[in-house]
Amino acid sequence: MASEYSFDVVSKVDLQEVNNAVTQALKEIETRFDFKGSKSNITLEDDQLVVHSDSDYKLKSVVDILQSKLIKRGVPILNMEYGKIEAASGGTVRQNIKMKQGIDQENAKKMNILIRDSKLKVKSMIQGDQLRITGKSKDDLQAVMALLRGAGLPLELQFSNYR
Repeated sequence: MASEYSFDVVSKVDLQEVNNAVTQALKEIETRFDFKGSKSNITLEDDQLVVHSDSDYKLKSVVDILQSKLIKRGVPILNMEYGKIEAASGGTVRQNIKMKQGIDQENAKKMNILIRDSKLKVKSMIQGDQLRITGKSKDDLQAVMALLRGAGLPLELQFSNYR
């Protein structure tokens, strides 16, 4: 039996699932009657999505379709940061959607303070873009997981490397 148990708190977006969701959304856009003859498109570039369409209304519809496909594939949409809708060439509009990978320092500090204030007998350390939680009791670690899930943080958390 191990003397200490630990797990990592991460916030990552699976780019393969995002690619699959984009493909599904594009197929749906091609078959829908209200998008007949429109110039609607979604492209994935590094960790950013670019959505093009004819008008604001159609752009919002494309984003709704994309969000539904992302949710079905289990991609956290809390990690999506939506940019402004801006005019593009040819009378079209575009919107950039940035995908946040990892936990930023500000949110990591908030989680650290939250764990410390809970009076659970665990230690938390910030390691780059993730948080490592260690403790002697598995029950305390599971309580920390429940605490972080219910904290209402502006990003989706995953718990990995549980041992």
